[in-house]
Amino acid sequence: MRRSVPPFLLIVAIALGACSGAPAATEPVASSRASEPPAPPSRTPSGEPTPSEAATASPTPIPEPEPLAWTRLEADGPTAREDHTWTVDGAGEVAYLFGGRDGATVFDDTWAFDLRNDTWTQLAPSTAPPGRFGHEAVWVDEIGLVLFAGQAGPSFFNDLWAYDPSADAWTQLPAEGALPTPRYGSCAGLGPDGRFWISHGFTQDGTRFSDTRAYDFSTGAWTDETPEGSRPVERCLHGCWWTDAGELALYAGQTTGVTALDDRWVLRDGAWERVEGVLPPARNLYARARADGGTIVFGGQAIDGGFQSDLWLLRDDEADALALDPGNEPPPGRAGAELIMDKEGGRAILFGGRNTDGRLDDTWVLAGL
Repeated sequence: MRRSVPPFLLIVAIALGACSGAPAATEPVASSRASEPPAPPSRTPSGEPTPSEAATASPTPIPEPEPLAWTRLEADGPTAREDHTWTVDGAGEVAYLFGGRDGATVFDDTWAFDLRNDTWTQLAPSTAPPGRFGHEAVWVDEIGLVLFAGQAGPSFFNDLWAYDPSADAWTQLPAEGALPTPRYGSCAGLGPDGRFWISHGFTQDGTRFSDTRAYDFSTGAWTDETPEGSRPVERCLHGCWWTDAGELALYAGQTTGVTALDDRWVLRDGAWERVEGVLPPARNLYARARADGGTIVFGGQAIDGGFQSDLWLLRDDEADALALDPGNEPPPGRAGAELIMDKEGGRAILFGGRNTDGRLDDTWVLAGL
């Protein structure tokens, strides 16, 4: 199957080709027939050029991809916060934000960001989950925005909620079976099997988990999908996503005694496998968004406690991550932000987070994707 290449990677490919030392395409080649005049192009009976002649007569230039660049977006929206969720709907038109925190203040508000006109709207649903931070959310067609787990003060959750935009209401989903222990800082993704998958996390007594579970929307039941054998160490504040090949990928985070990790794993054929390759420096609470053929990673908190502002692409089919250089000043380093992908607009959008200035309420656009 032919795999599409993200436009911004063409810049890298062109640069590599220019430095490869290969002969230029226009270099003449010696031939014993070089002195013979070229044969005239053949014509169709109608006198029109042949398909091959027409195709080579006036080649269409390939437009250069737009360079990566960050721009701050002036948009009135949610108050400053970290550890919220921000999720794009199935049509790619609206991104829904829920919850988060600013210090001891925990939010239970729901916001909609219109990707076509870059405006925020605070919603007023008739029902809502308890306020929380460090939760997970995905979009599920025919259901809406699905939210799982999180923390509020001493309380940790393992509940599931769904937001239906057409009704402007939240509904708690039924849950039975092998329910996950209440947790914060887990990771989640909608699998190719249509189930909601979660992995790892942290709870109130300091326990970090290494389990993997899946929720079936048709039955309302959880199943323990933790593989036997080697697996990623217990952790929280990491991220996971489903790749184009249908594998669950997990990257970085934090574990007991180690404030930031840099390992990468994939759940393939019912077993975890560690991916050995060039990876970004260790981090937790980074922002991420899916792009064609990979996942974009921005920022996070480093092992020394500093806040990062670097940009990487973790490619699905390559062990080595690719450092991306937007070519201009990035947003201030931060952790606990959210990054979403606007596929139609060819851009990623960043909101919120925390750094040495406190909680943030700024919105940034990364163009050229």
